[in-house]
Amino acid sequence: MNIAVDGPAGAGKSSIAKLVAKKLGIIYVDTGAMYRTLALGCHKNNIDVDDESSVSDAIRGFEIEIAYKDGVQNIFLNGENVSETIRQEEIGKKASSVARYSAVREKLVEMQREMAGKQSVIMDGRDIGTVVLPDAELKIYLTASVEVRADRRFKELKDKNVPADLEEIKKDIETRDYQDMNREVSPLKKADDAIEVDTSDMTIDEVVDKICSLYEKN
Repeated sequence: MNIAVDGPAGAGKSSIAKLVAKKLGIIYVDTGAMYRTLALGCHKNNIDVDDESSVSDAIRGFEIEIAYKDGVQNIFLNGENVSETIRQEEIGKKASSVARYSAVREKLVEMQREMAGKQSVIMDGRDIGTVVLPDAELKIYLTASVEVRADRRFKELKDKNVPADLEEIKKDIETRDYQDMNREVSPLKKADDAIEVDTSDMTIDEVVDKICSLYEKN
């Protein structure tokens, strides 16, 4: 049984999906990490992420591997574990750019479907319920207000002692929302049969319990 979790940047998809996976004893697939990994490859090779042709050519030489250790996803780019490196803010912005291109999505969607076909998974991203796993038994559209998402990200960076500007983060989120929702290939949108969960006024535990409850009812 597969769970598809979609929603905008900063809605808490990854954090919540990890906890749900642990509670249900299924595999968590972080698709955002895959896009970030390709974006990192472009960054390392000085590829302009706004040049679709250059990105499409470059990713042919990028080999992505995913391995699980104690239930935690580790992602490798050409043999190098980049699980931490891809979390940089700059890479996140570039990931939103490269995700617009059909060659990028085709490369990763194939990997994602193959993983979901082998075992029960919870997979989060922007187009999981609409494109990647349209037949998923449970689809969740996770959202929260821009203000709440920006504040969460701000606190997360401050906790890591990373300099951050709340207004700048808010602008970045609004820009990424616009890009994700208006791109030509697989735009972010709620699947017709998805259940919307607004996490603005919910704790992580409340959201996890709700999704697990919905899973058990299927």
